[in-house]
Amino acid sequence: MKIVIPGGSGQVGTILARAFHGEGHEVVILSRNPRPAPWKIVTWDGVTIGDWSDEFEYADVVINLTGRSVNCRYHARNRREILDSRVLSTRAVSAAISRALHPPKIWLQASTATIYAHRYDADNDEATGILGGSEPNAPDTWRFSIEVAQAWEREFDQALTPATRKVALRSAMTMSPDAGGIFATLSNLVRCGLGGPAGDGRQFVSWIHEEDFIRAIHWLIEHDDFSGAVNVAAPHPLPYADFMRAMRQAWGVPFGLPAPRWMLEIGTRLLGTESELVLKSSRVVPARLLAAGFSFRFPTWPEAARNLRQRSRASRAALT
Repeated sequence: MKIVIPGGSGQVGTILARAFHGEGHEVVILSRNPRPAPWKIVTWDGVTIGDWSDEFEYADVVINLTGRSVNCRYHARNRREILDSRVLSTRAVSAAISRALHPPKIWLQASTATIYAHRYDADNDEATGILGGSEPNAPDTWRFSIEVAQAWEREFDQALTPATRKVALRSAMTMSPDAGGIFATLSNLVRCGLGGPAGDGRQFVSWIHEEDFIRAIHWLIEHDDFSGAVNVAAPHPLPYADFMRAMRQAWGVPFGLPAPRWMLEIGTRLLGTESELVLKSSRVVPARLLAAGFSFRFPTWPEAARNLRQRSRASRAALT
């Protein structure tokens, strides 16, 4: 297959590019900041149609992952860049597909599990999940994240690509052993003794192991009858306190200092990020994938954390 990945230079894009390239597929990354890679890199600006759109001719798959990182403070400029990077790039991809004489068979579009409401009481699935935005006393930053997710999907839904099947990926955090990823960040906290509960520790964490993420993408490509929004997450989200306990057990760390909410608010401000990334309860399950027969290799977090720890240690050992 020929697979074009706009915005594929980040962690998730690299995971997919590495997997598809290793399987012998032709991979093309569209990036604002090209750098050497084992696969083809093409420059684009994520907004205007240019020569990059030629890559869409005879492509089998487009996986649009473009979007400015949300790991920042949500002041006015960052809010504008976060929103525009998602909406405008989706519009550009839509235009490129529409003008292709031989358009891709499927367009997988990044979305986010953040689109769902902050809740503890029940799972959010695609059919019965509560979309966010109406939670009482929700911080302004939480409402902004949901507004971005909804605008992102709205732009995707409005795209007219009749010859191309469309799937919106409401993805949870993809966990891989790669340096700089979320698993590596959390592992560093654990090894420093800071892997205790955050806030009251009741907020749910949704996640997916990179192997299952790759397998889910393959599955969605292969099943021609599948379209619309899909939750790409492991089937067993768990409270943050339990999530971090499993991390400590995986690394053999006996304790982790708790971080009360007031401390998190100060710490995230000093680090230039938002406490929402830790405190919002993300209780998301992949009901559509499960109902259609997709099986997970890593359905629960303790076994996934152990596997990722083993692979992380093996990667570090290979570099020494």
